[in-house]
Amino acid sequence: MVDAKGRNMKCLTFLLMLPESVKSRSSKSPKTASPSGSSKLPPVCYEIITLKGKKKKKMAADLFPTKKSPSDGGDGSVTGTTVTGSTSSSSDSSSSSSSSSSSSGSTVQQYHQQNLNNNNTIQNCNWQGLYSTIRERNHTDTFLPLAPLHRNSVMFNNELMADVHFLVGQPGGTERLPGHRYVLAVGSSVFHAMFYGELAENKGEIRIPDVEPAAFLAMLKYIYCDEIDLSADTVLATLYAAKKYIVPHLARACVNFLETSLSAKNACVLLSQSCLFEEPELTQRCWEVIDAQAELALRSEGFCDIDAQTLESILQRETLNTKELVVFEAALSWAEAECQRKEITLSIDNKRKVLGEAVYLIRIPTMALDDFANGAAQSGVLTLHETNDIFLWYTAANKPELQFASEPRKGLSPQRCHRFQSCAYRSNQWRYRGRCDSIQFAVDKRVFIAGFGLYGSSCGSAEYSARIELKRQGVLLGQNHTKYFSDGSSNTFPVWFEYPVQIEPDTFYTASVVLDGSELSYFGQEGVTEVQCGRVTYQFQCSSDSTNGTGVQGGQIPELIFYA
Repeated sequence: MVDAKGRNMKCLTFLLMLPESVKSRSSKSPKTASPSGSSKLPPVCYEIITLKGKKKKKMAADLFPTKKSPSDGGDGSVTGTTVTGSTSSSSDSSSSSSSSSSSSGSTVQQYHQQNLNNNNTIQNCNWQGLYSTIRERNHTDTFLPLAPLHRNSVMFNNELMADVHFLVGQPGGTERLPGHRYVLAVGSSVFHAMFYGELAENKGEIRIPDVEPAAFLAMLKYIYCDEIDLSADTVLATLYAAKKYIVPHLARACVNFLETSLSAKNACVLLSQSCLFEEPELTQRCWEVIDAQAELALRSEGFCDIDAQTLESILQRETLNTKELVVFEAALSWAEAECQRKEITLSIDNKRKVLGEAVYLIRIPTMALDDFANGAAQSGVLTLHETNDIFLWYTAANKPELQFASEPRKGLSPQRCHRFQSCAYRSNQWRYRGRCDSIQFAVDKRVFIAGFGLYGSSCGSAEYSARIELKRQGVLLGQNHTKYFSDGSSNTFPVWFEYPVQIEPDTFYTASVVLDGSELSYFGQEGVTEVQCGRVTYQFQCSSDSTNGTGVQGGQIPELIFYA
């Protein structure tokens, strides 16, 4: 135990080390008795060294207050202090306070600019002193609105205290990135095993050739800053890095990003990657797009980039919603790309060679005879024997056995959302003459609108010219200009888009049709604002584009034809 005299000596020593402003304040304060009653200590020292006291703990700002300028308005901002290295000085005069405040702001601003010029590398050994709070120390730019960042965020991609470096990327594009073992180990179990596990190696540099530098930085940013920064160009590489180093929340964010950006153009590539990364939900979303928009997906550039296993999965897919000629042409395009990847001569024989047994997954006998005769039969990919047998399959009574699948694909069955409870006709309605009928709708799940069901003539059979459109916020997504024939009944007649249009949930789209015909038609009535179609819920509202009277309660466009 330390006696009273020893405690007084320690307190006196500590007091001598305090700034003058604190010592002067302490000397003017009334003395306070210690809990034991054996000695009296200055209040500042008492609050620091006494363990049994009942007073509240004080922060450094309470023990070492700085003067405030009258212009502060009582907001607690620090002025009158100039920060230079590890020294500080204060002035009582207002002119000195203003000058010091300007100098402090200038110093911090110059320091931040210096950090930015040096790729956020902190060069001042006392960088903590430039910020008055921990929150500010964690932020690399005090001139931007502060966010609740982690203490580790300032160390992201920072050489300060870095105890490991990563050489990331392929030779020729390698980047050297700094890291901090403790931070990385807290964020990833793989890094924990690498640095603190039983087989840990104390290497100063670690080579990572299979991860792109941008993706590795995105992963580090999440580990250090808890921020997720994804883009279409790096999301797949970031997902690979997150999977490799077992960072599940980042991996989930990557999958969500891919699902929201999924389209026919990238569905085949994402299907290949989702199988590689073992993401069944993303795989299912990819199949939904490929099935419904098969022609667009198979003719996309991304289809040629898939691996052979994914190619076989697509070719044997029962629900592809397209003509078999499109499947055959897509397989040939993939074969050409595969020859280039393998750096072999682009010839018919090599195309057949790289396709291998996958060619028999193409259901060539189900093509229309014209498509086969003018397409597959003249491609050169089929042998003469195969071509003859397929022609006999089309024409002969005794059909030969074929290695090719001969059953047509089932495709997808279209569903119909009917929004009226009844229909009617009158002597002066529903007339067209080039005016627009329009309605807005939204869904709660992703669907693919294939076309509209429209009413026909109420005065016998008639033909109509129809221009159908689908828009989102004024942007045209799909259209078609065609004709349809009605038989005089109150049935609806389908009018199709060239390709099904992908509809995202929770967004209103505008369905429009401009009909031109001399005859009056049926029209819907008793419309509803919400319709449940299987697993999909539709909501309807009136559209300002409608100039012919169609709305929620009545009019044209009684049906939306879709795949789900």
